[in-house]
Amino acid sequence: MRLRAALFALAVTMPAAPALAQDQATLVADDLRIQGNNVLNADGNVEIFYQGQRLRASSVQYDRAKDSLLISGPITLDDGQGAILLADQAELSGDMTNGILRSARVVLNNQLQLAASEVNRIGDRYTRLGRSVASSCQICATNPTPLWEIRAKEIIHDQQERQIYFENAQLRVYGVPIAYIPRLRMPDPTVTRSSGVLQPSVRTTSDFGTGIKIPYFFALGESRDLTITPYYTTKNTRSVDIKYRQAFNSGWIEFNGASSTDELVDGQRGYILATGEFKLPDDYVLKLRVDTVSDDTYMDDYGLEERDRLESSAEATRTRRNEYISGRIINFQSLRDGEPTSTIPSQVADATLHRRFTGGPLGGEAGLEFQVHSATRTSHLDYDTDDDDDDIADGRDTQRASVRLDWRRNYVLPAGILGTTMGELAGDIYNIDEDAEYEGTYGELNGSVGVEFRWPWVRNDSNGTSQILSPIAQLVWSPSDSNDVPNEDSTLVEFDETNLFSLNRYSGYDAYERGARMNLGLQYTRVAASGWSFGTIVGRTFRDSDLDQFTAASGLDGKTSDWMTQFQIIMGEGLVLTNRTLFDDTFDVTKSEMRMDSEIDLFTLSASYVYIMADATEDRDDDLSEMNFSGSYKINDAWKANASTRYDFVLDRAASASVGAEFSNECLSVDLYLSRHYSSSSSVDPTTEFGLSVDLLGFGSKSKPGPTGTCRS
Repeated sequence: MRLRAALFALAVTMPAAPALAQDQATLVADDLRIQGNNVLNADGNVEIFYQGQRLRASSVQYDRAKDSLLISGPITLDDGQGAILLADQAELSGDMTNGILRSARVVLNNQLQLAASEVNRIGDRYTRLGRSVASSCQICATNPTPLWEIRAKEIIHDQQERQIYFENAQLRVYGVPIAYIPRLRMPDPTVTRSSGVLQPSVRTTSDFGTGIKIPYFFALGESRDLTITPYYTTKNTRSVDIKYRQAFNSGWIEFNGASSTDELVDGQRGYILATGEFKLPDDYVLKLRVDTVSDDTYMDDYGLEERDRLESSAEATRTRRNEYISGRIINFQSLRDGEPTSTIPSQVADATLHRRFTGGPLGGEAGLEFQVHSATRTSHLDYDTDDDDDDIADGRDTQRASVRLDWRRNYVLPAGILGTTMGELAGDIYNIDEDAEYEGTYGELNGSVGVEFRWPWVRNDSNGTSQILSPIAQLVWSPSDSNDVPNEDSTLVEFDETNLFSLNRYSGYDAYERGARMNLGLQYTRVAASGWSFGTIVGRTFRDSDLDQFTAASGLDGKTSDWMTQFQIIMGEGLVLTNRTLFDDTFDVTKSEMRMDSEIDLFTLSASYVYIMADATEDRDDDLSEMNFSGSYKINDAWKANASTRYDFVLDRAASASVGAEFSNECLSVDLYLSRHYSSSSSVDPTTEFGLSVDLLGFGSKSKPGPTGTCRS
């Protein structure tokens, strides 16, 4: 029968000094024997609980006079802080903070194992191992050589600083030495932030040759850190990346930048991408952003995110249930071929107040919006040159003040018909400078009224399947007078299921949809009992007269618009298929987008196709026809293969392609990829890139361990 000897254990497991109540210990064993007045023998399933530590052993002998424990194994000592010691024999002090463990292993965070013939516990802080081996890999009896290991003359684990120190360390892969480091310091697995070298990576490109990146992380406190990454290549590229992060009580900032020299461009090159967000009094939020780059091709050359324009801004916003307030300042930098930054509205400032109201004399819901806006070009020419070929004066500056009022009210009519009345009124005052054609002050007044009817038919089958069929009709009237101001913020118009029944399909303020029109549509949804669903909508716009407002590529030109169709299929097996298409009466397609996403068994697949007809007014001289594909296949628990491509059917070639493989097990993570990028820009050459990164798991790595391998008998 197991005995609990709490009172005696208090005396035998504590130092000779007086004990506090929280220092009381508990000893549990199958058998307890006392020899004389100073020696306690505990045998069989012995457990000792003391100050968060837990010791399990076959037998324990405590000598009160020496305040020491003689322990026989198998021994397990859990310090309660993520470290577990396993041993065959041990001699420890009464508080288990000092002593020697023989044939021992130290397991940190259930991941990293440190093994040695002898382990010393020193105070309540250090664990010292003599000649030892460190690895987080599984070790099998049939093959005791781990995938990787670090052998060292001495290993010291500092539990307070959570650091591991190696002396005369040797890295081995499958038992073969590949690197020697006289002294090495690494964080233990419990550390999430610690100064030191991070995971290196190798990158090979046709422009720079083979290079290596070795990041060094500086933990500058609990709320800030700095990462410096030198990048050296065989083709004389020298670059230093810097990443700085800091958190505040009211927000955060993040700074990314680099300074580089290479053989592609003379002189120093670099970039800065910085963001920040702060909470202000009275529920306001301040967002900051700084984007700048030395030249148009830098981001593409160094494999950064693809952008054709950079944005620096400061914005303060407040969002409440019935209110939105925003004020912002933006500066744009163009990276497009043939588009100088000086000829685009690169300096923009605006302020917006939007309020929603319910009830009132008309009932329903209304909205009131005020906005002031300014867009400035740095050029001072009041005419268009051949530099950008956009037919806009290179120096045009615009200031605008706008007010908009909208209202709608819903009704339930006989036979279940849902009716809606709606209206919108907008007034704008413009001041245009440095434009010989439009310079002056203009006033615009636009509006529209409409009614809408929806008649949903619902059917619920006995097997649980439900269906909804909704015919929709909307009548809208707006004045037919044309606007006298140039259109800069509404040049691209989308026609899809989201605005089929909108009063105004222009996204900005400079243009307003005009004339009398009727929008018709049919919506159908089916949700099957088995879990799959299908939804579609078909619609079209009919106009009283063609006012020549829209381009052919928008699908809205003429008295009758193109047919707008959209459908989505969601399968219970993880397949989602979506399509949007605009086509005319002869079935000639104006725009089409197809997207498929699936995750079935071992496969993940994402594919899309987009087609847009050519339109010079939208700065697109050729049709756009591209397919994007990305997918992965899980070969087994450890290996996964990836592939992606973007194919341009107009040019009849791939725009980009990449293949890669990922390996992950309990102790190692490997990422390998090969990519080829073809650029349509005249200033960027096609490039080929190869990358490799290897992460030894168990030393505070960000990568999550993969599945543990299976030992073969």
